[in-house]
Amino acid sequence: MASTVIDLSVLVDTETKSPPSTDLKVEVTRYNRGPGFWQVSAVSMGLHTGAHIDSPLHCYEDGITTAQIPLERVIGEASMIDCTSAGEREPVDVGVLEKGAGDIREGDILVLRTDWTDQAYGDFPRYFTESPFLTPEAAEWLAARKPSAVAFDFFEEYCARLPDFTSEDFVCHRILLGDGIPMLEGLTNLSRVGRGRFDFYAPFYYLDGCDGASARFFATVPA
Repeated sequence: MASTVIDLSVLVDTETKSPPSTDLKVEVTRYNRGPGFWQVSAVSMGLHTGAHIDSPLHCYEDGITTAQIPLERVIGEASMIDCTSAGEREPVDVGVLEKGAGDIREGDILVLRTDWTDQAYGDFPRYFTESPFLTPEAAEWLAARKPSAVAFDFFEEYCARLPDFTSEDFVCHRILLGDGIPMLEGLTNLSRVGRGRFDFYAPFYYLDGCDGASARFFATVPA
C-alpha cells in the first residue's frame, strides 16, 4: 500500500534557541577549500535544541544515555492524544488527556498534540515560557500506560517560566525518564496526520555518553 511521509520536525537554524535552562544559540561555522566549491560545516548547539530525544541521563546521574536507547523504542505504532483544548499557559492535565485519548495500547508511542509548536516555535523565549504545560499527575497518567516513548509539540515543564528553577523542578521529566520512558520534544505539523493511530519514526544521532540527541520525527499514513 502506498504511503505518505509527513515531516513532524521543527527546523533548526541560527535563530533557534535551546530551552531557558541553557539558552544556547545555534552556531554554524563553514569551512571552504578551493579552487572549486567545497564546503564542510561545523555546528555548535545544545543537544536539547529543536527536534530531539531525551534519555534518562538528562535527569538521573545513573540513567542510560541516548545511545543506549534501542531504536525500537522510538519507531513503531503511535497513538495521538488530542490536547488542543489546552491553550497558551494552560495545563495539560489528566482531564485533558482522558478527553483526548483514543485507542491507547501498551507499548505505543504516545504523541501529545496541542499545536503550540505550529503557533509559537521560533519566538524565543515565548515558545518555552508561554507554552501549555504538563502537570505531574498527567505525567504519572502517561507513565501508567507503559508507553514506548512520549512525544510533545509543546514545552511540558511549568518551571521554564521560573527565574530560579532547579533540577528538581523538572518534575515531568523526572517522572517519565525515571520510568525509563524516552521523551521526544520539538514535534510540529501534527494536524497533518489526520488519524488517531499511525506509524511513527524518531531516528536520532548515535552519540555516545550524552543525555540528548538531535532527531528527525516523521509519520507515515496511507496515501
